Amino acid sequence: MLSLGKRNRAMSSTNMNERSSRSHVLLTVTFTSTELASGTKVTGKLNLVDLAGSERVWKSGAQGERLKEAQNINKSLLALGEVIQALRAKQAHVPFRNSKLTYLLQDSLGKGSKTVMLVQISPLEKNVGESVCSLKFAQRVCKVELGPASRRVDSSAQRDA
Repeated sequence: MLSLGKRNRAMSSTNMNERSSRSHVLLTVTFTSTELASGTKVTGKLNLVDLAGSERVWKSGAQGERLKEAQNINKSLLALGEVIQALRAKQAHVPFRNSKLTYLLQDSLGKGSKTVMLVQISPLEKNVGESVCSLKFAQRVCKVELGPASRRVDSSAQRDA
């Protein structure tokens, strides 16, 4: 499964990075546990997401297909930022449907979920703008309160036993 994903991942060279991700990667692992005595089923989901970094188009030198990829990456990261802002402000409507990424992650970003974010930044001085932008985004994410994680129990499986 991982090798299939690796083959389908778009990578390319830009002025900023010789091996630049041109897409996000999302690996979802769903697991179900059944308590033998009661038959109660508990389901969990783990999403591992590697976000392609945002780029300043003028700095990356992206043209043609690379430019379209950069625009799509930036658009989905903007949509993720809008979701984070809506969650942080506890808005009634959270715009999960504004991108495929946020749509796929909506049950992991909503109430009753736990989310951890790791940020990789560049040590190069020439990339300080992108690094600061990434750190500010992570700071906004840290301020989101999703509430306590909840168990997802399949009560119909319990009744069928």
